[in-house]
Formats: sequence, structure tokens, C-alpha cells
Amino acid sequence: MSTADAKARRSQLLSTYGIGGLFPSETSSFMIVGLDFWNEDRAPVISEPRLARSLDVKELKSPPAGGRKDVPVVRFPQTQICPGCRRIGSAAELGGDWNASQCKCKEGRAGVALSPFRLITACTRGHINEFPFYNWLHAGHATTPGDKHDMKMVSLGRTSSLDDLVLECSCNVPRRSLDGASQGHAMKGILSCKGFRPWLGPEYAEPCDETPRVLQRGASNVWFPAVRSAISIPPYSEALAKFVNKHWVSLEDPATVNDALLVKIAKDSRGRFTVTQIVAEVDRRRGEQNGDAIGEEQLRKQEFGALMDGRDATRDESDFVCEKTVVGGDFDGDVPSIITDLRKVTRLREVRALYGFSRLTGSNDPDTLCTLSGEPKYWLPAIEVIGEGIFLAMDRQALSDWAGDKFAQKRRHSLQKAANRQAEAFKRPPVTVDIAKVALHTFAHVLIDQLSLDAGYPASALRERLFVDQEMAGILVYTASSDSAGSLGGVASQADPEQFAKAINEGLTRLSWCSSDPVCIESTASGTDALNLAACHACVLAPETSCELNNTLLDRALLFGTHEEDEEDAGLFSEFLARA
Repeated sequence: MSTADAKARRSQLLSTYGIGGLFPSETSSFMIVGLDFWNEDRAPVISEPRLARSLDVKELKSPPAGGRKDVPVVRFPQTQICPGCRRIGSAAELGGDWNASQCKCKEGRAGVALSPFRLITACTRGHINEFPFYNWLHAGHATTPGDKHDMKMVSLGRTSSLDDLVLECSCNVPRRSLDGASQGHAMKGILSCKGFRPWLGPEYAEPCDETPRVLQRGASNVWFPAVRSAISIPPYSEALAKFVNKHWVSLEDPATVNDALLVKIAKDSRGRFTVTQIVAEVDRRRGEQNGDAIGEEQLRKQEFGALMDGRDATRDESDFVCEKTVVGGDFDGDVPSIITDLRKVTRLREVRALYGFSRLTGSNDPDTLCTLSGEPKYWLPAIEVIGEGIFLAMDRQALSDWAGDKFAQKRRHSLQKAANRQAEAFKRPPVTVDIAKVALHTFAHVLIDQLSLDAGYPASALRERLFVDQEMAGILVYTASSDSAGSLGGVASQADPEQFAKAINEGLTRLSWCSSDPVCIESTASGTDALNLAACHACVLAPETSCELNNTLLDRALLFGTHEEDEEDAGLFSEFLARA
């Protein structure tokens, strides 16, 4: 994506500066616009039929790149301030050339670029608007028709807080600071939500009865992406499927397919695939496209099955290679008995697609997500990355038995109360806490921390993928990064049974104690919205890029027990550590 002098990587258009998000560029601020305005012809197709079906679209495409205005932007906020004369207004009012990437004030010091206003407003339905600086200053004061309102914002120079910024107007109303503007109901009686959706265009404003909240322009809760990912598994990862995908435009419509076309396409494979194989793959793909959409749960079940089945390396160009290193708990070393299987994933391909976003709450509820285009589209933006990793499966029955114990249920009750409070505060359905998943999630962070030491990767280059329901229990820790720490083989090498046993022993022993203990292990509420118990930055919190659940639903005590007399041996790995 680029403006006159602003650039971003493709991956950032899904994770950091996606549609509806704000993109800072030197002294300017822009908003990425919707798919209706993207240069679709320059967007390469990314084949991942399972993920496309789950999102109910026909295709996934990589964001266009390499040209000017491939991904257009609009200036937001429109409100600007001159650092020299301190005047407030739009870019056109202050600088004249509103279309320039950097506007300069007509009356301020020579060469001083305008700066976007510090505050904006947004509501939980995703609408976003300018900060009402005029209404904020003039609230409760009568104005005379015909008065000229030249407004300024001056800084008292004491601190960088909002109460140090003061608005004043040429109509001589009393000055007022921005103190209190960020409070939840500060806009009540001053501004009602206008339903603006500037990433779609002014014609897509919609009715809204919410009171907007004031946010810092660079705050993290201005934009939360809704991203769904899938790992390419057989048969989708195989060479035949990839070959058919290259010719799918010609093969998609049965009415246009004939024997001559099939023979020509088979000849293009240079003897690798026969007409019969191609026809079988085409029929399979058509059947799936006509089937029902699949959800996140089905995606995970399919991937768990593929990881358990494994796939040996061959000469074929497969995007999925998974070697069975341990089956049925036959480890070369002392490993917790609950761990039954280990896999060495030397090659995997992950596709991540952006299908919406939210503001303020971070909810992925489809009913509240903001749309990426004004008109329905048959495609969504996505990126693909290649990596490698390590997968382990656990005894689901043993995990269920442990999760039913008094200690685990006591911890589940505490987390469930916090989840219910959060749901009530944001007026959305509560999350049902699965204490077995919380334990596996915490264990995955222990693995990430240990593998970052043993494999030589930064922790931010590792990601977790959890496979937990009533029938399966597994963890995949893998690299899927577009930078230099993408796929060097270091993580997959840790799937050697003997090496894995050493890593498990060291990781569990090291993190059974935290430098913040006993405060950490005795914590009854921590983290975002109190959705963690015993978890802090000194032990199991991971980089945000590594965690599927935004560092929530973590509890180290579930793995190691607490200091209470009747809970010292209640953790999932307490017995193993005592024996070790």
C-alpha cells in the first residue's frame, strides 16, 4: 500500500493498518479504504478453498502491491492543527492543498506541516468521526449569530496530558481544557453518533443511537482486526491440487470443459498428472464448492486429523510435510504421561484472511463486525506464509478427568465470573470458559518460551495454534513469518524425542517459579478484563503476535498448583515435576 510517500507491507494490511484502520505517515494520518476502491486487477489470487468456504467467499486475494494507489487511503482525521499558530481546522481551511500528503499552514511559521488532531470519536458499532472541538468548547454557552469562530488549541507546557491542552475561540467564550474528554460518557449531550463509515464513503453512513467515545488517535482499541487462518493440509496442499488451481479459470465451468482442453492441460503438467487425475481433482473441488460452509471448529478438526496422520516428505511439491516422531507415548526420555504423540512439521503453509474489524471491544461477533466493502464482494484480502513447527497431542480423557477435579473447577469458576462481567459491560454473549483449554493455552506459552531459547528464534516469530474440544487436545507451535525468522528448521528440529524431553523438563521446571511469586501465583485477577489468574510478563505472557487469544485465559497455577496446602499437587504437571 502506498500514498505519495507512505508504504506498508502486505501483512500489515491485515494485522496493523487494515481497512478502516488508521495509517500514520510522518506528520499525516490516513485511513485505509474499503475493497470497492482497491486495484483488484493487481491482487494475486491465494488458493485456500477450505478457508474461503469457511468465510463464504469464492476467492482470497493478496493485497495489491508494486504500484501507486494500489490501496487508496483517505485523510483521517480531517481536523488539523498548526504547531506554529495553533489554529484548528480542516486541511483545506488551514493549508489550502488538502490533497497533499503533507499540508502546510498558510499563516504559521514557514515550512511547518500541519498535524492531525490528537483525538477522534468512535462507537462500538464501528462508526468513527472527528472530535467535536467546537461543541466541546461551546457546550452550555450561548453564541451570537454571525460571530466568527477562529479556534486554537494551546498547550500549557506542564505535561503531555489532556488537561494541559486548552481550547479557545475568537468569540471569547471561556477557555476549556480537554480534561475529561476521554471519559466514557463525556460526549453525552455534546455529540451523538452520526453513523459515519469513512472507509466506505459518505454515502454509507447509517443510523446509530449510541453515544460515541473519545479515543486517542493512536490508541490500540481504535481498530481490532477479525482474522481467520487455515493451514494447508492434504489434499489441498498437494501438487495436483496446486496444479489444478493454476488452471481453475478454464476448468471451473463444466460447460466449457472438453476432452481437448483436458488433454492440453495434462500435457502442460509434463507427464506428472493424467487426465483421469485432473478430472478427479476437478470433481472433488466442485463438490466442495457446492457444499455447506464450514466453520472454525471444522477447520481445526481437519487440521488436527492431518497432523495426527502425518505426511512423509516426497519429491512432490507439497505444502504440508509432517513426520511422526512419537506415537502412543513412546518417548526417549522422561515426558509427562499425558503427552501421547509428537510430530515434526518440516513444512507448512498458513493463509490468513481479514474478514472484518471492530472498535473499542475487540469482539469477533459476526453481527457486530464492520464490513470491508460497501457492496458484497466475492473475495477477501489474505496473505500466505511458509513455516515449520512442532506438534504434540495429549490424552483427552486424562485431560478431562483432571479438568473435572475440584481445583480445576475452582479456577474455572473464577475465570467464568470475569468473563461474565466483561460480557455484561460490553453487552455481548459471555464466553464459556473451558478450563482444559486454559491449561493447554498456558502450556503452549511455556513451549513458546522454551523453544525461543532452544531453537534460537525470537518469541515473536513463534505462533501457537490450539486444537481443543471434547474429542481432541493438541498444540502446534510454529513459525509463519514473512521475515528472516520464517523457516530455518530450528523449531522442527526440537521434535526429536530426546531433545523434546529435555525441553519439556527445562521449560516446566523453569516456569514453575516466577520472579514475581508469590504475588503472581496467588493472583485472583490479572490481565485484560481480569481474564487471567496466575500470569504475568515475568512468566507466561507471550508477545501479542504469538498468542491466539490476545494473552487472555492464562493461568500458570493450573500447570503447577499453588502454595496452598491442599493445592500444591493439584496442577496438571505437579506429579511429573515432583518425580523429576
